Amino acid sequence: MQNLVLNQSIQLNNGIEMPVFGLGVWKTRSGKECIDSVLNALEFGYRHIDTAKIYGNESDVGEAIKKSGIPRKELFITTKLWNSDQRNPRKYLEESLQALGLDKIDLYLIHFPVAGTRKQAWKELEKAYKEGLVRAIGVSNYTIPHLQELFEYAEIIPTVNQVEYHPFLNQNELLNTCKKNNIVLEAYSPLAHGQKISDPKLATLAAKYGKTPAQILIRWAIDKGLVVIPKSVKKERILENSQVFDFKLSESDLAEMETWNENFRTCWDPTGA
Repeated sequence: MQNLVLNQSIQLNNGIEMPVFGLGVWKTRSGKECIDSVLNALEFGYRHIDTAKIYGNESDVGEAIKKSGIPRKELFITTKLWNSDQRNPRKYLEESLQALGLDKIDLYLIHFPVAGTRKQAWKELEKAYKEGLVRAIGVSNYTIPHLQELFEYAEIIPTVNQVEYHPFLNQNELLNTCKKNNIVLEAYSPLAHGQKISDPKLATLAAKYGKTPAQILIRWAIDKGLVVIPKSVKKERILENSQVFDFKLSESDLAEMETWNENFRTCWDPTGA
């Protein structure tokens, strides 16, 4: 039952289903640490794994997928086109496919809106999508101006915009722009890298629901209709992060959390890129 609930999905604008919850592997060390993290996640019922070329662990994700024995059709794998590779996306997409040991990537994202190359990169992603090398294409770290620029030349609207998102960086204007254009917003670093995990307001809510602060943050993202990809390399934390489908936050608590925004950014700031 846990696995069935864990893999509730959202339909992207091209009709494919994307699990709303997954494992991110940013800053997960290549080799045993990454392989074990992915295998543990898959054991606990995760079916959505998010990696990127720049993380240096695509081949480890691929190895874990192979070792797991889970049918490919049950998995949703995301990877990303790095900044310096945007002039030749097809070459680096093929390298990612080889590293992952896959013949198709479920979601391929432009990792960052690099001035001067992002238009060319998007047009190449559209070609890869039409050729069936990827099931969906999207962007990451795109602000509203970046999206508005993309809409001027895109033949295919992105399915996803993956950005840092948590109650302390509650980018509601960006979320509303994505919703208006039928783009799913995906939250990376939903735990703010643990830097707000001891916040008294969060601790109070955690105690109220009998959950951990991390579980409250993850549930908040899900209740807002986001896709969320918390990262951990600890087996117990990977399990803990997944145990968020047996409760929902009340409307009043969700409203309270909407007041927590501090524009507190823990990762790179794409504003002005």
